[in-house]
Amino acid sequence: MDLLAAGARSLLDLDLTPAQLAAFQTYAHLLLAWNEKFNLTAIRDLDGIQVKHFLDSLTVLKVLSAHSARHVIDVGTGAGFPGLPLKIVLPELQLTLVEATGKKVTFCQAVVDELGLKGVTLIKARAEELGQDPAHRERYGFALARAVAEMPVLAEYLLPFLHPGGGAVAQKGEGADAEAQAAKGAIERLGGVLGHVIPITLPGIPELRHLVVMKKVSRTSPIYPRRPGVPSKTPLK
Repeated sequence: MDLLAAGARSLLDLDLTPAQLAAFQTYAHLLLAWNEKFNLTAIRDLDGIQVKHFLDSLTVLKVLSAHSARHVIDVGTGAGFPGLPLKIVLPELQLTLVEATGKKVTFCQAVVDELGLKGVTLIKARAEELGQDPAHRERYGFALARAVAEMPVLAEYLLPFLHPGGGAVAQKGEGADAEAQAAKGAIERLGGVLGHVIPITLPGIPELRHLVVMKKVSRTSPIYPRRPGVPSKTPLK
C-alpha cells in the first residue's frame, strides 16, 4: 500500500497507521478476487485500486471529519466507495451504504465482515425509494456519492437524506464546475445551496477530480425524490 500511504500523506497530510494499511490491503485483495467472478469495477490492478479507488475516496476528508458528521450515507456505493475507505480511517462514523445491485451489496458485506467494521448498515435499495422512507429521510448529517449521475440527479438523490444543516459531497470529474453551476436551481429547489467546488489532483492521474459540496438549508419538499427512474430521465432545472 505504498502508493496509498504516500498519497494520503502528501495530499491529505494523513499518516495511515499500519492497521489501516493492512485493512486496505485486505480490501484490495478481496476486490481483486471478487472481480474474477463479478464485474465490480473496471480497475483491476493494485496500483489503480490504491489511487483511483482508495485515495480518491479519502479525498472526501477535505470536507468530512469526525467532528463535522457522525451519521453518513453513501448513495450508490458500488464496491464500497467512498464510504468504506472513510470508515477505515474514521471508525467512529455511523455509516449507511446504499446500493441497488445485489452482488455489490454482498461484496460490501464481505468486506465489512472480513475487516470487523462496526456501525455499518448495508441497504439494497434505490435512492429514490429510500429517500421517501421516514426512517432515512432527513436523518443524516452527510450524504456522499461518487461517479453516480449528473449533478441535478445527484442533488435529488442526496439532499432528501440530509437534515437541515447537513452537507453533501459529490465526487465529479473535469467538468464539475460547469455542471455544478448548471445544477444550482435544482439544488435550491431541493432545500440546498451550492457550496465550494474543490479541485483534487491525484498522483499520476492527469485528469482533475472535484468535490462538489452542497449544504442543506431547509427541508426538502415531500414530492422529492420522485419515482425511481424519473430523476435521471427528467432532471430538475
